[in-house]
Amino acid sequence: MKPSSAVIRLAMLIIPLAMLAADGHEVTLVDRQPGAALETSFANGGQISASYAEPWANPEAPLKVLKWLGKEDAPLLFRLRADWRQWRWGLQFLVECLPSRTRHNTIQCLNLALYSRDCLKALRAATGIAYDHLERGILQFYTDANEYEHGVAAAALMREFGCDRDVKSVAECVAIEPALAACRDRLAGGIFTVSDESGDAQRFTQELARMAAARGVAFRWNVTVESLVREGGAIGSVRCVNAEHRKEVLRADAYVMALGSYSPLLLAPLAVPCLIYPAKGYSATIAIDGHRGAPTVSLTDLAWKIVLTRLGDRLRVAGTAELDGWNLAMNDLRCRSLVRRTFDLFPDAAERDSAVFWTGLRPATPSNVPLIGRTRYRNLWLDTGHGTLGWTMACGSGRALADLVAGRRPDVDFAFLGGRRTV
Repeated sequence: MKPSSAVIRLAMLIIPLAMLAADGHEVTLVDRQPGAALETSFANGGQISASYAEPWANPEAPLKVLKWLGKEDAPLLFRLRADWRQWRWGLQFLVECLPSRTRHNTIQCLNLALYSRDCLKALRAATGIAYDHLERGILQFYTDANEYEHGVAAAALMREFGCDRDVKSVAECVAIEPALAACRDRLAGGIFTVSDESGDAQRFTQELARMAAARGVAFRWNVTVESLVREGGAIGSVRCVNAEHRKEVLRADAYVMALGSYSPLLLAPLAVPCLIYPAKGYSATIAIDGHRGAPTVSLTDLAWKIVLTRLGDRLRVAGTAELDGWNLAMNDLRCRSLVRRTFDLFPDAAERDSAVFWTGLRPATPSNVPLIGRTRYRNLWLDTGHGTLGWTMACGSGRALADLVAGRRPDVDFAFLGGRRTV
């Protein structure tokens, strides 16, 4: 395929740039922020949790959502609004909770996540990129015996799909992560995946942006995309506003939409289906500062649906999902609950008063399966809708998209949009 120029706007999904550039394309990134990874990738949970890629939508989810309605610190909180997008998303979410849909979606997410983890390892080996990564696995721990029994059954199913999810006793959990000794009497057991890993998504993305620039990728920071202009069966240009508030029109042979939660707002005028709704997440970054009780293995607390990840001399605690539109207002109760739970489990984990809070919008599809591939317009591509698994699926999504744009068949069994035809 003849190399093309691509106008791309993306946050953490900066990976396709380097890969498209490596294929010989002239690539330009357009981003409204002043630098890389300043939105959803800024302070996420840091887990590469390929073996824990089950979708939120499952047969047990509807009852849990009803139980959590109105609870400010609920793991998954629907703030019901007079918003047709939210209601449409919610109705499709219920459809995806059917057992047959859950199985299909689980396989799709898992295939992409495992492929992506391999792509990340290959990228790290090829470039030496550094981002506080740890290859010590991910341990899910349970404080409820009934949930633990359900987790054991789920682990058996996931092993059929190629996941190394090993059931662990309380003693084995403490042996894997000694910091759990502080809450040992509350544990029911755990599930451990030694092949999963963790790292700082923001640092990774910023380092990759630097490497992409060295390959010739052009970065247009502080430029906001206002609309895409169609010309027949293709996109002819992109209308933007730059940092000086001047209008610009950018043209390219191919366009990749990777706007995260904002993708459906720009795609709606083009009649391109994009059922994505923001799932607001929270995190606290806490300075360890010599404390010895902080975990070094990345953990997932199943009771509270939060993750705890060691990033150098910091502890990142992240989780929860709040469906409240494109509202970025910080909820103090949800922030403080992260810190309270952390020190409830690990009293000597870090400096209690050092927590820095963050919130960001994760682009969620009802099925949790991201939208990757070509749209009805022959030169418009999507790479969006990764929800809580953006960091986990990023490298595989970027590699697969670069292959699709180049007319190659991606090395992963995934339901890509629009078939595999070239631009």
